[in-house]
Amino acid sequence: MFLSMTGFGNTSHEFSWGIVSFEITSVNHKYQDFSVRLPRELSSLENRIITLMRSLIGRGKVKLTAEIAWNPGARIPVLDEEGLMNLFNQVRKISKRNHLEIGSDITGFLMIPGVFDSNNNIAEQAAHEMPDIWDDMTKSAIEALMEMKKSEGEKLKKKIEADLCILADLTKQIKSRWDIASSEAIEALRTRMENIMEHYKLEIDEPRIAQEVALISDKWDISEELARLEAHTGKFTQIMNAKDSSGKKLDFLVQEMNREVNTIGSKAADSEIRWAVVEAKTCIERIREQLQNIE
Repeated sequence: MFLSMTGFGNTSHEFSWGIVSFEITSVNHKYQDFSVRLPRELSSLENRIITLMRSLIGRGKVKLTAEIAWNPGARIPVLDEEGLMNLFNQVRKISKRNHLEIGSDITGFLMIPGVFDSNNNIAEQAAHEMPDIWDDMTKSAIEALMEMKKSEGEKLKKKIEADLCILADLTKQIKSRWDIASSEAIEALRTRMENIMEHYKLEIDEPRIAQEVALISDKWDISEELARLEAHTGKFTQIMNAKDSSGKKLDFLVQEMNREVNTIGSKAADSEIRWAVVEAKTCIERIREQLQNIE
């Protein structure tokens, strides 16, 4: 199964105090590169979420962002009325004992830490007390991401399959042309050698000529390169259609395919073969570019 490294997913969960949304995005990257951006109230979940992401996602640059949409009044602090009055009465007793005047305005006391109990810690409590909810949200966001990665991967696979068919046709063309060109090149080489020997009035030694032709033609021979190219292409297709296809393995095979095509181009002097080599290299480069998006 092909998975693209590009994708998007999101999910949300409603609490009594608000709605928490997770959004996850993925783009191309050679290795695993995961990051999480969370509100301060949920910061304790960072390591837990990244660990879960690493276990469910392959390579790619993946970022998960969380946001809290607070319900009206959820963040309004609660006044500790009893504590406020106790503090005010203590100050009034001290003032009376020291013959100081104190008014009845208690506004200034509202600034004292502890008078208001913040409700902001309710999300922090949920982060600590309900780990399963956050795991489920992370998994849900990743599932949505994977669906998109799978859909994009299928599109990439079709493009690569089309280029593989073109490469296979080009390989057949080169192979077919080589059967003819090799015979023509050997015969031309033999003729040149015989002409040189006649020109210099040398004795023509047929066995020696045959030996030299065989040695030189061996350097021209591209049969092994064509066989390896076909083998690499077949292995590529096998891995691509496997249940758990590997982008790294396919990257390696593309390098080997390109190596064989380059060798064919350097060995063969035939113009038709060289033109087919150019087309094959262009085709392999398109495959390589598509593989950059595969997980």
